[in-house]
Amino acid sequence: MVNASDDLDYRHRGSRVHVAAHQRGADATAVGRLIMYVPSCLASCAVVGTIAVSVLGTLGWLVLAVWLASGALVFHRPTELFFARRVLKLRPPEPQERARLEPVWREVTARAGIEAHTYELMVETSDELNATAVAGHVVGVTTYALNEIPSSHLAAVLAHELGHHTGGHSWAGLLGYWYSLPGRIAWQVAAVLGFVAVYVASRISTAVAVVLGLVLAILVIIVSFAYWPITLSLIVAPYFLAYTNRKGELRADEHAVALGLADGMVAVLQHRRAQEKAARARATEAGERPEEPGSLARLLSTHPGTDRRLRALEPYVGAAGR
Repeated sequence: MVNASDDLDYRHRGSRVHVAAHQRGADATAVGRLIMYVPSCLASCAVVGTIAVSVLGTLGWLVLAVWLASGALVFHRPTELFFARRVLKLRPPEPQERARLEPVWREVTARAGIEAHTYELMVETSDELNATAVAGHVVGVTTYALNEIPSSHLAAVLAHELGHHTGGHSWAGLLGYWYSLPGRIAWQVAAVLGFVAVYVASRISTAVAVVLGLVLAILVIIVSFAYWPITLSLIVAPYFLAYTNRKGELRADEHAVALGLADGMVAVLQHRRAQEKAARARATEAGERPEEPGSLARLLSTHPGTDRRLRALEPYVGAAGR
């Protein structure tokens, strides 16, 4: 049931939409994210190629080529929708939800000069104020965002997610994750096998386990130093990727500002801050002590704090409609 008011200024209702010539790209944060994924993607390529050629011989090169081409599925709408439904638990909007969502979405995309049907709207059943941009064409919102906040605030949320799409944040993140996955799996398998080998050796003799552990550690050190540029980049990558994610969130906020929805974006963040404070208060009343993130956790956080986002938007307060 929709409880929110429809207070959005529909500037393009019934008027012709002027479609921008350039509707999608990759900003600096998306490009930086792709660059930092390169070492892990190369490692994945080596893993897939080695295994495929070892098992299938010459036919293994075809397997490698198919895997390299599989990244195009990020922009394949049926695959995106399958991923959104099965992995992210998103669903198509019900008729009442679509009637609420589509007019707001059309206004947001019209302001951006983008055709509304370019993207697929989906819904997540959740009591949280949230939304998500998935792969190349999916925008999801929670039922709370859909039903409980005014249309001007919902428009800001949708504009923020549209900013992730037009800036290339969503597809760059998913593409990098996909191509780095075999390398990460191989590393995890190698680590598990190493621990299992040491454990089995320990059942035979403690001395044998110690020697085997030292041999494995020395091998890791040798390989790390032999390929130190890749090792260094893999160590730095999580921090840089988290940084680009945080910058991407701020850029998406700026996209909402550019569409004249600064006040709505600020209101959404203030709403979220109030929810965070309420959650901390409930935890305190229950005798729990909310843990503040340390310096390392903040460096690895993929989202800037709500207060940080609000400070970035302070110059634009009252700018909606200018």
